[in-house]
Amino acid sequence: MVAKGAKKNNNKLFSSALPLCFGEYILFKGKGIPNISEARVINSFRGCLEDLEKLTYTTYLCELIDISMVEEEPNYELFKEFITSLYLLSSGALDHELLVRSFELKLLKSTGYGLDLNKCCVCKRNIAYCDYISLSQGGGVCFNCEKKYGIEVSSETYNILRYLNQYPVQSIYKLRLNKVIKKELQDIMINIIYNVYQRKPKSLEMLRLIKDGE
Repeated sequence: MVAKGAKKNNNKLFSSALPLCFGEYILFKGKGIPNISEARVINSFRGCLEDLEKLTYTTYLCELIDISMVEEEPNYELFKEFITSLYLLSSGALDHELLVRSFELKLLKSTGYGLDLNKCCVCKRNIAYCDYISLSQGGGVCFNCEKKYGIEVSSETYNILRYLNQYPVQSIYKLRLNKVIKKELQDIMINIIYNVYQRKPKSLEMLRLIKDGE
């Protein structure tokens, strides 16, 4: 999309063309790239733009959408999860890392790659405890089935993944995790996302620098 003259402060489209702006847009689609003719700002998410850590996490969410979706492909569920995550990131109401982990799981589900963490992905039996996630079949593997092409995981981290996968992002406030569990969650999700989409968001490096500096 093109917003002609939006770089000028006095242009009516200036605020609606800023990064992360959420709004309603009226487009004029000619032969080339669509032009924005009118816009109404709903939320500018300034809380994400004014904080480096929040901005980096937000950039990561945007990259995840970019690597997982085809241009102009509609996905209302993913859009809803994305906007909800931006609201929560901007407000600082929830743990940033857990919010991102929750979004990653919702992204997988919304694009057809959701994890099955309640049943063994091999034999389909219910599992109450698990220490292995299959990358090829997208789910937990019970103790009776063969474990190959996957990731070992602690039982606590597996249960956290199952919780994040099952409940809405707003429920995260109930969780209190140590750095070891958070790191394991991050490593597991990075592996799963790369395995599914075959691309790794560049903002991951910035995220690592931020966490290493804490």
